[in-house]
Amino acid sequence: MVLYSDASSIHSHRVRLVLAEKDLVTDVRHLDPGKPDEEFSRLNPSGHLPTLIDRELLLYDARVIIDYLDERYPHPPMMPVDPVSRARTRLALYRIGVDWYSLRPDAVRQDKNPDEAAAMLAESLVAASDVFAAMPYFFSEEYSILDATLAPLLWRLPAYGIVLPEAAAPVMQYARRMFARPGFQASLSVVEREMEHS
Repeated sequence: MVLYSDASSIHSHRVRLVLAEKDLVTDVRHLDPGKPDEEFSRLNPSGHLPTLIDRELLLYDARVIIDYLDERYPHPPMMPVDPVSRARTRLALYRIGVDWYSLRPDAVRQDKNPDEAAAMLAESLVAASDVFAAMPYFFSEEYSILDATLAPLLWRLPAYGIVLPEAAAPVMQYARRMFARPGFQASLSVVEREMEHS
């Protein structure tokens, strides 16, 4: 497999994290989105990153790639087995996207102030502290797609200028547990390793 990745993109990081957690050998090629790459442009004229190539299959969009990886390489699973738990996980993923990913300063639309969005993101994470404290993983006793989605976001908080208050201690304890996982450490690009952390 070959993964074309943006070394600083949260979406590329999500895919790299799932690949690492599944211990899949992958040729990761980091591209600069601002500098066209001839080979990549030939393979994927749309230029979307991340892009995964597995044999004859070409996929882009982090969620599409992650779903494929989890179905093609089911161990360890990123989604629960039973339909009710899968539906709840998908709903939680949707909420993470709407409530937190949309407030990333690097994702806000021009009609929204990035500083205000960062403050709203911090406030929302503080309000969810009890959820982070309830179980070893997010809404689960086992590592899942939710953790592989949240960890890259929490890793970027310092880069977004967000320092969570003491009231958010459960969030940061959860984050430290996720960051300590070998899969998470293996997923980091050089750019991401340089992001400041306490």
